Amino acid sequence: MPTTTIRIEEGLKARISAAAERAGKSSHAFILDALSETLDRVEMDNAFHQIADERWADILRTGKVVEWADAETYLQARAAGRKARKPAARKLVP
Repeated sequence: MPTTTIRIEEGLKARISAAAERAGKSSHAFILDALSETLDRVEMDNAFHQIADERWADILRTGKVVEWADAETYLQARAAGRKARKPAARKLVP
């Protein structure tokens, strides 16, 4: 496994060491977990933004949207465990 060197300010290094000890991990394992969690979050954010961009482009292309009142009713029913018909997209009326 290749090695990467990072420079960490003393105060941060002490905080990492203390947190790692409380978590029952080495500082190395703690840092790797933190990097992995941060990377997962960034990748998930990027995927979310990609989906949002695609959906926005679809709205601009078709002009169709689901009205919030219809979406809210649908989501509340689903959250309550009831079956609900998905609301239909309609042309946006300015």
